[in-house]
Amino acid sequence: MKLKIFTDGGARGNPGPGGIGVVIKYDDKVLEFSKFIGNSTNNQAEYKAVILALEEAKKIKAKEIDFYLDSELVVNQLNRKYKIKNQDLSFLFIQIWNLSSNFNKITYTHIKREQNKEADRLVNKALDNEMFDNKI
Repeated sequence: MKLKIFTDGGARGNPGPGGIGVVIKYDDKVLEFSKFIGNSTNNQAEYKAVILALEEAKKIKAKEIDFYLDSELVVNQLNRKYKIKNQDLSFLFIQIWNLSSNFNKITYTHIKREQNKEADRLVNKALDNEMFDNKI
């Protein structure tokens, strides 16, 4: 089974309160995940969204994944075109690398922010809900 996954992550303040959004599409199904992740940078949130997506893809026994992200930096790091100099991101990259062994093929493609509105909406939903609940 092949999945099309859109992920996004963001932090208000960078660093600041962070949220992630994941949209998984396959067959005629669409799964959405939105999660508050606490204090984070934008890049950490982007990585954590990919991790959540891989964990969910493993649960549904996918074999191939096409990822779409609007972070050019993260796409180039995951495709090993750019080195990862930040220690926190290196740790998250290793988590992604380890989770990737569960799949036959994974691609990471950069898309424009306008093409990633569904995942972005989920990021904002996570942040808005957390901030409303805790009156941050």
